[in-house]
Amino acid sequence: MPVPSLIASPGFGLGLRTDHYHEILAAPCAVDWFEILSENYMVPGGKPLSMLDRICEEYPVVMHGVSMSIGTPEGPSDAYLKDLKKLMRRVEPLWVSDHLCWTGVHGRNLHDLFPLPYTEEAVKQVARNIRRVQDYLERPLLMENVSSYVSFTCDSLSEWEFITAVAHESDSLILLDVNNIYVSSVNHGFDPQQYLQGIPADRVQQIHLAGHSDHGDYIVDTHDHPIADPVWALYADALQRFGPVATMIERDDHIPPLSELIVELQQARRIASQVLRGQAA
Repeated sequence: MPVPSLIASPGFGLGLRTDHYHEILAAPCAVDWFEILSENYMVPGGKPLSMLDRICEEYPVVMHGVSMSIGTPEGPSDAYLKDLKKLMRRVEPLWVSDHLCWTGVHGRNLHDLFPLPYTEEAVKQVARNIRRVQDYLERPLLMENVSSYVSFTCDSLSEWEFITAVAHESDSLILLDVNNIYVSSVNHGFDPQQYLQGIPADRVQQIHLAGHSDHGDYIVDTHDHPIADPVWALYADALQRFGPVATMIERDDHIPPLSELIVELQQARRIASQVLRGQAA
């Protein structure tokens, strides 16, 4: 089937955080676009929405959710989707994404990103939920790979085979989190290069970069550190595989000044420029 069409890569973005509202609005900054956490703005009125309206006048925005719970049997609630579409109409995002996971049961949000079993049955269930959401929102979804710390004895597919099957079955796109690939590769002992090679290049619309906490025997995706050297190296490998994909940096704790994140974003630009120049040579 044909791949869903979105705009070409808009470059390099940052996650929009309240700490940086005023600095962003005070003067233009070297950020091509911002990614918002959808649930932070799925509320009636208030300062966050007011600030978001002003930022949307100056910068393109993408929406990224953490509570869709696409992996549960029933999928996201009608009320959640109604609020999501209302926000989508307000900000007119470049695209909308969420996580390939489950986040709660029986209407209760557990506020974490829980992994799915990698089985054909799960592929069908998740793809069915994604198609329902895409039909309602009238646009393709980007689904992100999550970091994981456990595996299921019933797994019959690798993680990359599962992600690929879901994307094809649901006709959706992929938000590839390079840090999550690295974290999970260390925790589960797989080859991250095999993961990259197993992902269909024409489905990858966006890349996430972030920091993690290294505990020696395992790594936790915490988004509270600068991006580690092995993740930068894997990012370069991802660009070799997928080409000029829209890239953004997430920081959710120990948030530094905006200027520090922009310096880190410039490193992503330099790596992308070097890789893509090498491909063109």
